[in-house]
Amino acid sequence: MNIKIVCVGKIKEKFYNQAIEEYVKRLSRYCKLKIAEVIDEKTPDNASAATNDGIKSKEGQRILSLIEPNEYVIALCIEGKQLDSIELSNRINQLGIEGKSNIAFVIGGSLGLAQIVIERANFCLSFSKMTFPHQLMRVILLEQIYRAYKIIQKEPYHK
Repeated sequence: MNIKIVCVGKIKEKFYNQAIEEYVKRLSRYCKLKIAEVIDEKTPDNASAATNDGIKSKEGQRILSLIEPNEYVIALCIEGKQLDSIELSNRINQLGIEGKSNIAFVIGGSLGLAQIVIERANFCLSFSKMTFPHQLMRVILLEQIYRAYKIIQKEPYHK
């Protein structure tokens, strides 16, 4: 299985990078993982809705430029469907059974995802109704993908 995480912005905090590196290492025995970053746009203070939409649109175009036609796209957004860890593992496993071996998870920037990215997505996934920093979301997503593979392989993992 090939998993790509397309995300907006670079990780600057050392502790996030350490966690990301740990999950990338753990996942290497289960899948081929690639993390692709696009440049984030600067958001001015008190930006208008039109300015915010423009920012999301620019980031969205960059995201779409990294998505291949054969990839099954899972967009992370608040409006998406919430799954528990077992349901996510079942979905990943089922995609592999169906021959969809290229999955791209998409994490937007601080303003979220552009509508064009959501429309390209095959599935929209929500981790919560709460808002998380997109840097932290990368760590959470990697942990859940790792957990999914442990469940698929029927291997023990802490609860």
